Amino acid sequence: MTSDSRPKKAVTARDLQALATADPSLAGGPKLLGPSSGRPPAVPPECPEQGPGTALGRRFNVGGNIHIHSSQHLHNAREQSIDGWKTLLENISPNAFYNSEARFDPPKCDEDTRVEVIGEIMDWMNDREGPQRLLCMTGAAGAGKSALQQTVAERCANSGTLAVAFFFSSQDPSRNDISKLIPTIAFQLGQKDPALQDNISRAIEADPPIFKRSIRTQMDTLIVRPFKQLCATPGFDPGGFPHAILIDGLDECSGEEKQAELLSSIKHCFLDNDLPFRIFIASRPEWAIRSALRSEPPGYLHPLAYHIQLSDKYDATKDIRRYLWRRLQAIGRESHDRRAHLSSWPSVEDVEKLVQAASGQFVFAATVVKYVSERRSSPVERLQTVINWTPDGGQVTRPFEALDILYTGILTKAKESYEAVDTNRGRNFLLLLKAHQMNSDGRVGGLWFADLFDEILGLENGAHEDLAFDLHSLVAFHHNTTSDGSVSYLEMRFYHRSFSEFMDSETRAKSLFVPEILVKEYVLEVTLHGIDGLSLEPSKIDATSSSLLRNEALLALVLYSDKGEILSGQQILASAQNDGWKKFDYLLLRSNFSSIIFSKFPEMIFVFIRRLKNELEEPGLADVLESYYDKWRTLRETRGYY
Repeated sequence: MTSDSRPKKAVTARDLQALATADPSLAGGPKLLGPSSGRPPAVPPECPEQGPGTALGRRFNVGGNIHIHSSQHLHNAREQSIDGWKTLLENISPNAFYNSEARFDPPKCDEDTRVEVIGEIMDWMNDREGPQRLLCMTGAAGAGKSALQQTVAERCANSGTLAVAFFFSSQDPSRNDISKLIPTIAFQLGQKDPALQDNISRAIEADPPIFKRSIRTQMDTLIVRPFKQLCATPGFDPGGFPHAILIDGLDECSGEEKQAELLSSIKHCFLDNDLPFRIFIASRPEWAIRSALRSEPPGYLHPLAYHIQLSDKYDATKDIRRYLWRRLQAIGRESHDRRAHLSSWPSVEDVEKLVQAASGQFVFAATVVKYVSERRSSPVERLQTVINWTPDGGQVTRPFEALDILYTGILTKAKESYEAVDTNRGRNFLLLLKAHQMNSDGRVGGLWFADLFDEILGLENGAHEDLAFDLHSLVAFHHNTTSDGSVSYLEMRFYHRSFSEFMDSETRAKSLFVPEILVKEYVLEVTLHGIDGLSLEPSKIDATSSSLLRNEALLALVLYSDKGEILSGQQILASAQNDGWKKFDYLLLRSNFSSIIFSKFPEMIFVFIRRLKNELEEPGLADVLESYYDKWRTLRETRGYY
C-alpha cells in the first residue's frame, strides 16, 4: 500500500508530543502553515470561516501515516494561546441581565397597567419589516421606563425573540459605564448560536486588547463582523434569529460623551449595516439622546428612530390609581392589623391624594407602596404617615427616602456640571434653580416667562436653558402663547410635585436646600442694582434694559421685598441717596400699568417712610419720599386702582 493509499488516522496530542520530541523545530506545535510562524494567525474577524479546499482546509503529511488537518492545528494552537470565549466572560456584566440576581424583584408593569404604551412598543418590536429599527423612549425620572423595559424583556424572552437585554445602573460599578456593554451584548448573542460564538471567540483571539478599543471598533469586531460571517453560512436564516436588543437607562451610563459615542456607534454599526435587529433604548431626556433625536436642527437619529416621549404622550394617572389600589389592598390582606382588612381601607380620599401627589410618575407610587409594605409595622399607620407628611412638619420618619436618593443624585450631578463651565463660575446653581422654582409656581405673587425671569435675575437671555441642561428628566419647558396669540413664550415646569417638595424641605434636600429668603435677597440685590444704574438722561434711556422699562423691576422689588420689610436699611438709604425716588417715579409714569404695582407699590413706599423715620432716623429723606407717596397715591386713584 502506497503512502497515498494507506489508512489515515487523526492526529492526537500524543502524536504531536512525539513529533516535537523527534524534531525540536516542531516544539509548541508543528510549523507547517507558514514558513516563519510558530502558529498560524487567528482568523481575522473580517474574514469568513474558510472550509475544505481553502488554505485552512488542507491536510498536511508530516511523515509516515500521520496526517494533520489545518483545523486541528488551529484548535491546538488556540489551546496554547488565549481562549476567546473565556476572555469575553471576564469582561461582561452579569448584573446587567434582565434576569440577574443583582436585579432581583426588578420593577415591572402590573397587570392591566401601561397597556397602551406596551402595545405600541410590542407592535413596533414585532414589525420586523418596519423602516425604523431603533426605538428611543425618553421620559422624566421615575416615569416607569425601567418597568416598561423589564416587562418588554420578559415578553420577548417568553416568545423567543429576546437577543440582548442590558440594564445600566449608576449605583452598580459593574454596569454604570460603557466598558462592559459591548462584551455583554456579544456574549448574549453568542449564546444564541454556537457558530456565532465561535466567530466571536476567534475575533477576540485575533485581537486580545479589543476591550480597550473604541466602542465603535468593539461593536464592529465583536458583533457586526461575526454576525455577518454567520449570515454567510449556507442555510442560515437571519429571520429566525432573536431580534430584540434592549438597553435601559442610557442616562445612568457615566459620561455624556460615552453616551453619545454609543448612540453614534449603533447608527454606524447596526443601522447602516442593515442588521436584522430591532433596538429599544430607554433614557431620561439628557443631552446625548436629546441632541441626537431633536427635530430642529435635525439630529442624526431623528429620521432613523421611532421616538416615544413617555411623559408627554401618555398620562399614567389611571394606571397609577389602579396600581395603588391593587398593591395597598394586597398589603392589607396580609397584614396583622385588622384595620387593614376592612373594605374601607385604604380610603378613596387617601388614594386620590396619593394619585395627585404622584404627578403622573410611577416612582412616587412605587415608593409609597414599598414604605407601607414594611412587615414589622402597621400599613394603616405607615400610610397615614405618608398622607400627613409635610416638608416642615419636623417628622423623624422618611417615607420618601428612595425618591430623595434619586433627586439628590440628579441634582448633584447637574450642579457639578453647571458650575464646572467657566462662564458659570461664581454663579450659585442651586439658588438660581430655586428662584426659577419659586417663579414657576407663583408663590411670590408673580409669574414671569422664563426668558424675562432670566433678565430679572441679571442673567443673559436663555440662561435658564443652561441651568436646566442636565435636569430635563425633572424640568420641562412648555411653549405657550398669549391669549391673543401675539406673543410666544416659554414657561418652566417641574414634572414632579414631589421634586418641588424635596427642594422645599431642608430635612430631605440637606446640603442642596436653599432657603427662600436667600432667593429674595438675591433678586432684590439684582433689582436695586439695575434701578441704581438707570440713567435719567434722555440720551441714555435707550441703553436701559427692557425689563426696567416694562416696570418688571418695580414689580420684582414689591413682591420679593415683602412690601419693603426684608430690605436692609442700607439698601433703602442707598436708593434715597442715588435718586431712587425719581427713578421710581420715572418707571411708574412710563411703564405699562399693572394692578399689582399700583395696589402694592404704595404699601411698600409707606413701609420705607416708616423705617426712614423710626429705624434709620432720617426724617428729611422720609419727607421727600412722602411727597412722592402722595403723588403716587393720587395716580393710583385716577387709574382706578384702589
